[in-house]
Amino acid sequence: MANQKGALEGFYRLIMRRNSVYVSFIIAGAFFGERAVDYGVHKLWESKNIGKRYEDISVLGQRPVEE
Repeated sequence: MANQKGALEGFYRLIMRRNSVYVSFIIAGAFFGERAVDYGVHKLWESKNIGKRYEDISVLGQRPVEE
């Protein structure tokens, strides 16, 4: 328990002591967290919809060849 208390005190000293650093940490965390979730959901959606996407269907978007 003493080790955990030391880690929390270190976190407090590093991040939460000054309001400007704390707010910057929250904003940066929200930005990078949103990017990580967006990337993960996008990759999951693509893996579950292989063959069903517009890019995967070869005849869509092509014009017939005129001779």
